[in-house]
Amino acid sequence: MSKFKRVETGIKDLIVIEPTVFGDNRGFFMESYSKKDFSEIGLDMEFVQDNHSKSKKGVLRGLHFQTEHVQGKLVRVTAGSVLDVAVDLREGSETFGKYFLAELTAENKKMFYIPPGFAHGFLTLEDNTEFLYKCTDYYAPEFDSGVLWNDSDIGIEWNFEKYNLSVEEILLSEKDKKQQTLKEFVESGVVIG
Repeated sequence: MSKFKRVETGIKDLIVIEPTVFGDNRGFFMESYSKKDFSEIGLDMEFVQDNHSKSKKGVLRGLHFQTEHVQGKLVRVTAGSVLDVAVDLREGSETFGKYFLAELTAENKKMFYIPPGFAHGFLTLEDNTEFLYKCTDYYAPEFDSGVLWNDSDIGIEWNFEKYNLSVEEILLSEKDKKQQTLKEFVESGVVIG
């Protein structure tokens, strides 16, 4: 039996993963990845790169993707918490333009697998949040792209009030302030992959 529980999101191939956690008065132990156990729950991807970021509360990173050397990402939080989002950008997908939000925290230890063909981003909900992710392909800056985090055609409900944040407090990179809209991406004719 796998040490991981696969939780469907309603968007094909976009999966929340709940690990088995062993805890006692000393702390806890868990496996965060096992090729064999992931295969048992139908996840057979290969990872080639690990990334780690640290952010203060209110940082919004995304929505990012690569148009070539597309990356699947297995993401999790080891300190703090995030509201993580994936937007389906797969050409021909019946859920194209739809998104799913997952709250990932150091406490709940949930992971989120975002397959290739999705835009990905997250909002940090606490100071000193540490975010780790495994990628199925290498970072290729020449194919780096994104869509605007607040695009009305996507309509992500970030729930800022729930997390004691306001839009004015959100910290964005200059790049993320200027991303294209979903409509602009579609009209560009660029196909991911």
